[in-house]
Amino acid sequence: MRTILISAAALTLGLSACGSPDTDDTSADQTAIDPVDPAMTAEPMRAVAMLMTADGQEAGTATATQEGDSVAISFEGRNLPAGTHGVHVHMVGSCEPDFSAAGGHWNPTEQTHGLEDPEGQHAGDMPNLEVDEDGSGSIQYTLEGGATFDGLMDADGSAFIVHAGEDDQVTDPSGDSGDRIACGVFETQNAGSTATM
Repeated sequence: MRTILISAAALTLGLSACGSPDTDDTSADQTAIDPVDPAMTAEPMRAVAMLMTADGQEAGTATATQEGDSVAISFEGRNLPAGTHGVHVHMVGSCEPDFSAAGGHWNPTEQTHGLEDPEGQHAGDMPNLEVDEDGSGSIQYTLEGGATFDGLMDADGSAFIVHAGEDDQVTDPSGDSGDRIACGVFETQNAGSTATM
């Protein structure tokens, strides 16, 4: 009789001991299967500049989006003169009083100007914008020359400028692209939001 009682007690202890680790192992396995990695779910950073002409007309929207270590720019323009225009990211986030406060082209690596310059290019240099007779035009381009989103949105920010003339892509410092006819300051936004003008 004593042998049967000891065996039953041993069996009870064995079963309760077996049940406990299985529960812990399951939660550990679940954590391993479903980790939450904020880097994998984070949306890319985005900044938007609403451009205005010197006489206060809306001139379009420039959007800068972080793409890994690069910055992609897209611009949808309106109310602009038909023809070919230089467009650039400028190094200061200000359009006052006559767009001159935006400073020169964004150039963190101190290169010379132009997509066709063997010594170039500025981080803010882009291909020319073609504007149709109805005043609209668009362009998309991934910036080079050391462009990063953190650099774009540094302490003094940055601006997007449309020039009166065509950028020749070689003449330093601005491609002989003429006066600044539209300007907008980049402001950081949630990548899920939409800015319209």
